[in-house]
Amino acid sequence: MNAAKRREIFRRLKELNPAPRTELEYRTPFELLIAVVLSAQATDVGVNKATRLLFPVANTPAALLSLGEEGLSEYIKTIGLYRTKAKNVIATCRLLLEKHGGEVPQTREELEALPGVGRKTANVVLNTAFGHATMAVDTHIFRVANRTRLAPGKDVRAVEDKLMKVIPAEYLVDAHHWLILHGRYTCKARRPECERCPIVDLCEYPAKTV
Repeated sequence: MNAAKRREIFRRLKELNPAPRTELEYRTPFELLIAVVLSAQATDVGVNKATRLLFPVANTPAALLSLGEEGLSEYIKTIGLYRTKAKNVIATCRLLLEKHGGEVPQTREELEALPGVGRKTANVVLNTAFGHATMAVDTHIFRVANRTRLAPGKDVRAVEDKLMKVIPAEYLVDAHHWLILHGRYTCKARRPECERCPIVDLCEYPAKTV
């Protein structure tokens, strides 16, 4: 895909949604961090249901730590892998208090040193909470990048690196959200809804239906 097509794709996505944001519900960088950790192999809808009950009770590292693993588990047991996630969240809260004064760090290295926080989670927090130009490649972005030929790659890191190179700079901060939403609601896994896709004429997917 050439540079002109890529630029037009993001121009249209921005026109349709000038201020995209995550569908996870949060008010602080810490709430976002916890929500993203909980969202691994889970839906945003499911995480939001849990955090709507959890955050009014405990939405700081100290408050969550005081719940303990068992107490936290009661709030998140509807989410997949909740026991492992409870263990990681409690350990993360402890580290935030011990090493970061209870604040969420703003570097990738410090974020990835937290239990349960990998590269994708760090990218989401850096981008969404702090406005860094990062690309958190999830299943939706991986699919869209490969299907459209926007940035084809064999694994998520290859796609991330290519997207960071080919997306025009002025679109980079919001590109993560546009691509996720496009994959979630239009360029779906089982059958892309090409008939209502705003970038179908720019897409290079050989099996597109329009």
